[in-house]
Amino acid sequence: MATIGKSGDNRRHGAVRDRSQTFNPTTEQWVKRDSGTGRFMDVKQDGTPFKGVRKEYK
Repeated sequence: MATIGKSGDNRRHGAVRDRSQTFNPTTEQWVKRDSGTGRFMDVKQDGTPFKGVRKEYK
C-alpha cells in the first residue's frame, strides 16, 4: 500500500496498487484503469503520465 510520508512532504511513498495506466494514441492522453474491474477511471488532460501508477505496455 502506498503510504504518506512526513507531513508537508507532499509526495507519495510507494506505488499505487490495483491500478495501471495506458496511453491512448488516438487522443494522445494517459488513461488510468482499475486492475480488478478493468474499468477506466480517469484521463490525464496535460498528456503526461500519472505519478506512481504502473504502465501497461501492449
